[in-house]
Amino acid sequence: MVSLRLPPPLRRRPVPVLLGVAVVLALLGVVLWAPATRGQERLSGSLTLSTGAPSGVYARYGTLLQSQLAREAPDLDITLRGSAGSVENIERLVSGEADFAIATADSLASYQAAGGEGADTLLACARLYDDYIQLVVRADSPVESAADLAGLRVGVGQDQSGVQLVTRELLAAAGLDMDRDITAVRQGINTTPTMLEAGRIDAFFWSGGLPTSAVERLAGHSDVRLVPLGDLVPALRGEDGSYRDHYRAAVLPPDAYPDIAGSQVIDTVAVANLLVTTDRVDAALAEQMTRSVINGRDRIGSQVHAAQRVDLRTAIYTQPLPLHPGAREYYRSAKS
Repeated sequence: MVSLRLPPPLRRRPVPVLLGVAVVLALLGVVLWAPATRGQERLSGSLTLSTGAPSGVYARYGTLLQSQLAREAPDLDITLRGSAGSVENIERLVSGEADFAIATADSLASYQAAGGEGADTLLACARLYDDYIQLVVRADSPVESAADLAGLRVGVGQDQSGVQLVTRELLAAAGLDMDRDITAVRQGINTTPTMLEAGRIDAFFWSGGLPTSAVERLAGHSDVRLVPLGDLVPALRGEDGSYRDHYRAAVLPPDAYPDIAGSQVIDTVAVANLLVTTDRVDAALAEQMTRSVINGRDRIGSQVHAAQRVDLRTAIYTQPLPLHPGAREYYRSAKS
């Protein structure tokens, strides 16, 4: 009689081998799943984003960012609120009327320097794009520099706008006092182009991304030009007021407004715009907002050309504000 003998190890091996395979697969599943879900919490609730004047870049950028957020966080209810500009946006943030806002770096630094209420609660998510200061006059105007505005009617931007803040500083750098040496017309980009065309003002200042649609439209049916401002940069960045460090020399490229500049570049002044929030905002929400800014760059930039410059390398430079912890976590994870 022949007996069939099987080695004992072959009988006992399948159970631990299968168990080990299952453990390995489970661990692999965790490793593969974790990066895919990191930072992708299903956010819900509501938020308010304070933007700017309807004809300005803030408003257009806010609308496109709202659309990007709707794609990435569909359960969030996002309300956009127009405003006079940076100064009002800052006030809305510290009062709790807005959760996020766009504001210029100089407006934020000025608010800090003045000891504004709640200044220490302000935090940034991203540096967005630069505003370019534009002084617009009719083509036949005798104005060749900011100093030539003495005695003229000048649109200086709405009260509580960043435009008015930088206008005051530019005029001071040119040796003029906004309250005494010109007739200050406290109107913004919604009305000043029409007022200039109708002869009700002699010039207007605007601070915005390139191109600004209201200036573009004006140039399309009226003969206007831009006055260079680059000569004011040394005086503008003098010792008085630390926030002046946020101004830099820049040029308006010819393709910004082809109907105005032709083939010429125009020396001017630029200042950064920041997406701002407060320390009251949850880290996950700030992280998502920052993610949408970066992810939406190409979509937003196709309609707001200034936004094409937003990227991971520059977005983290948010002086004078520190980054919100949620924004910092996004940048950390995006670079890892």
